[in-house]
Amino acid sequence: MITPRLFLCALLLPVLAARAADTPAPVTAEGFKYVKTLGGISEYTLDANGLQVLVLPDHSAPVVTFMVTYRVGSRNEVTGTTGATHLLEHLMFKGTPNFNREKGNSVDQLLERVGAVYNATTWLDRTNYYANLGKDHLDAYVAIESDRMRNLWLRDSDRKPEMTVVRNEFEIGENNPIQALDKEISAAAYVAHPYHHSTIGWRSDIENVPIEKLKQFYDTFYWPDNATVTVIGDVDPAAALAIVKKHYGAIPKSPSPIPQVYTEEPAQSGPRRVTVKRAGQLGVVGIAYKTPAARHADTPALQVLGSILSSGKNSRLYRALTDKNLTTGVSVDTGFFHDPSLATIYASLAPSAQHAEVEKIALAEVATLKKDGVTQAEVDSAISQLIASSAYARDGAFAIASNLNEFISSGDWTLYVTIDEAIKKVTAADVKRVANEYFDEDQSTTGWFIPVLPPEAAAQ
Repeated sequence: MITPRLFLCALLLPVLAARAADTPAPVTAEGFKYVKTLGGISEYTLDANGLQVLVLPDHSAPVVTFMVTYRVGSRNEVTGTTGATHLLEHLMFKGTPNFNREKGNSVDQLLERVGAVYNATTWLDRTNYYANLGKDHLDAYVAIESDRMRNLWLRDSDRKPEMTVVRNEFEIGENNPIQALDKEISAAAYVAHPYHHSTIGWRSDIENVPIEKLKQFYDTFYWPDNATVTVIGDVDPAAALAIVKKHYGAIPKSPSPIPQVYTEEPAQSGPRRVTVKRAGQLGVVGIAYKTPAARHADTPALQVLGSILSSGKNSRLYRALTDKNLTTGVSVDTGFFHDPSLATIYASLAPSAQHAEVEKIALAEVATLKKDGVTQAEVDSAISQLIASSAYARDGAFAIASNLNEFISSGDWTLYVTIDEAIKKVTAADVKRVANEYFDEDQSTTGWFIPVLPPEAAAQ
């Protein structure tokens, strides 16, 4: 499953400050190096292989969420293997010599028997596998998860049917106007960096990637020193660490250094434009600006800027476009990724609206904000909305793990704890500054999705 880009903004602010005040002293465990505790989350490193482990006790319900996040996503792919991360995610459920459908103990069979909620997702910077289950079943799940880290069956007989499933997902994305436009905008905005291609990959790579290439990809990135294990829920930290050591302790670290992405996107030398003409009902305008990596100090101000522009009926773009029946919806995704990414305005056009008019009005709103700044009332409202969304997004162990996953993949999980306070410190001057710094026409890529009638309909 691929994580939707436009849903990430709601996941960026989960904070556990209230827990931090009464956080007990971290446990020590044989075979682990204790690193730090922040916001109630304790970080450890497994001595045997460098596996990062995060533990957060939460005794509000007798359940636990176990998640493993691999630091590999579509940014680690090259031409010929685009979509490999996602296809491999599908194949991870096909079994190992120890756990498989033939034995009646595959990951699906075992987890469904105990009523677990489980899945996996792939995104630009990471791949994660998780299960939310009764605490008494934690040991059994960790046994399965650790086993498929290095013992996965990778057979062409499994690749072919899963390729068809993934290709169907590709087609669904192609038929979604915003997703189709987002893919083309990214491809135009990035000429060097691998954020250029979408996580689903290019169709020809999906259909033709050899199983040997997938094995090579698996053998390159699926190692404990390229992963983070998160245990959240009704667990004793010492017992949780013992389970992790029991099942992961014998797995060696990667025999070679994990390849790192070192390609940097060069500065853009002028605005870029793309047009997508496909069957559809309504048009879309997208305007993307280059923004820094999630760990950058300007990220909180960019989040507030995005909220002022598009969150709620009092936001600037809503009043300028949706209130005037020019759009059916407008959003701003400011991005939250390991490497510099994009802040993108998306406007879904009303039936009678014209692309040029909507684009002109959206750009005028950005220009006004850059020139005149924002009011303190707008900043206060945006901060309140962002803090409220954080509360809604961290209800229970599974929600916390899902959100923490994005911060792990950004390169610094502690942002999960600290970003809330950083948001609260954003000023009107900060918002105006980042708007002028990053919402630069010469660093922009604009796209139009223009719906066209299929040939048979046009002929009628």
